[in-house]
Amino acid sequence: MKPFNLQNFAFRRCIGFGLVVSASLLSLAGWAQAQNAWPTKPIKIVVPYAPGGANDILARVVAEKLAPALGQSVVVENKPGAGAAVGTELVVKAAPDGYTLLMAASGPIVFNPALVAKLAYNPVTDLTPISLAGSFPMILAVNEASPAKTFSELVTISKANANKFNYSYPSASFQLVMELVKAKTGLKAMNVPYQGSAPSINAVLTQEVQMTLIDSGPISALLKAGKLRALAVTSEQRLAAYPQVPTLKEQGIELSVNFWSGLLAPAGTPAPIVKRLQEEVARIMALPDVQERMAKLDIKPVGGTSADFAKIIAQEIQLWSQVAKENNIKAE
Repeated sequence: MKPFNLQNFAFRRCIGFGLVVSASLLSLAGWAQAQNAWPTKPIKIVVPYAPGGANDILARVVAEKLAPALGQSVVVENKPGAGAAVGTELVVKAAPDGYTLLMAASGPIVFNPALVAKLAYNPVTDLTPISLAGSFPMILAVNEASPAKTFSELVTISKANANKFNYSYPSASFQLVMELVKAKTGLKAMNVPYQGSAPSINAVLTQEVQMTLIDSGPISALLKAGKLRALAVTSEQRLAAYPQVPTLKEQGIELSVNFWSGLLAPAGTPAPIVKRLQEEVARIMALPDVQERMAKLDIKPVGGTSADFAKIIAQEIQLWSQVAKENNIKAE
C-alpha cells in the first residue's frame, strides 16, 4: 500500500476543483452565447381571440415588422376560448425562452382576475410585461333596421322588450363594461357571448341579437357601409372617424373606457430578450405607415416601457376588481 501523499492529494483536488469551475464557466458562457444569439428559430405570437379584432390586428402588424428586424419569421397563432384564458394559459406554460409570446388585450390580463374567482393563471406572477402596443375605444352599435336612432331610444325600446332584448360580446371584459352601462342607464338586455369580434358583430348583422359593444376596428367598414349604426363610443372624446357619434358621457353616463393590447412573455424570460422586444415594439408603433394604418382603425399606437406596462396592469386589476365587486358582476 502506497503511503498517503498530502501534497499529491491537494494537487489532484485542486485540479478537480478547477475542472468543475471550468465546466461551470463554460456552461455560463454557453448560456450567455445562447441569449446573445437569440433568436435562432421562428417566434410565435399567440392571440387569445379569434381573428379580426383590434388585438389580432396589432399582433399581425407587430409580427410583420418584427420578422425582418430579428432575422426570423414571426407567426401569429389564434387560440380563442374561455374568455381568452386558453391562449393565455398556453403562453404561461411555455418555455421562457423568447420564442412564445402573447399579444393580449385588457381582458385576460386585468378583467379576468376581476371576474373569475378561480383563474388558472396569475397575470402578475406568471407573465412578464414587454410593452403596450395600442389602445382603443369601444362602440355600441345596432343593426341598421333597428328603430333606435339614439342611445336613449335604445334604452326605452329595451325596457319594453326586456324578455327578448339581447347583446353580443366577444369576451368577459366587454361584458363587464356593458353591464356597467346597464347599471347606470336602466338598459334591459341579456348577454350572449361569442368567440371573437367577428362572430359578435355578425350576430347583430343577422339580428340574432339587438346590439353589441365592440372595439371600433373590426366594425368600422360595416358602420361606413351603413349596415350597422353606432349609438355611442366609450372614449373621452368623439372619434375623428365618427364625429356624429356621441360619447357615453355626452349622453349623461359617467363612464369612459379604453381597452389596450400589449406584448407579454412567460415569467422568467431573460431580461435582454425582454429589452430587445420592448425596443422593437416601441420602434414599430412609431413607424409612419403603422401610425397611419392604426389611425384608420381608431387604434392609438403605444410603445411604453416594461415597467410602465407592469404598473398599468397592477392598477387596472385593482380598479376593475372593485368595479366588479360593487356591481356584483361575474363572468358567465
